[in-house]
Amino acid sequence: MNQEYTEIVKDHFFHPRNVGRLSTPSGSGTVGNPSCGDVMTIDIIVENNIITEAKFQTYGCAAAIASGSMTTELIKGKTITECKKLSMNDIIKQLGGLPEEKTHCSNLATEALQKAIKNYQKNSLL
Repeated sequence: MNQEYTEIVKDHFFHPRNVGRLSTPSGSGTVGNPSCGDVMTIDIIVENNIITEAKFQTYGCAAAIASGSMTTELIKGKTITECKKLSMNDIIKQLGGLPEEKTHCSNLATEALQKAIKNYQKNSLL
């Protein structure tokens, strides 16, 4: 493993939280990065405008796994409005930093989250 990873990144890589898929999500978002081949899906359950459950599934490196894990931890218990504001820099900060060449992994997680929120909002209008 790259020496540049923080202990927080290593912890979320070796012991990822909220891995898998939800059977009946309120919203789901999948994004991929063509340059590195990483793909991430985030599923959310929303009750009364609050994300009560979140899971992620990724095909990617240690930074992608850690970013997905951290993102799902940060959004649980937060409102949709709060989660819409979550940025890749917020994820990088919570992970204690990422090597420059791996910062796109945090963007993968936030993009998947934004797609999941849009999917939820679209579904809630039906």
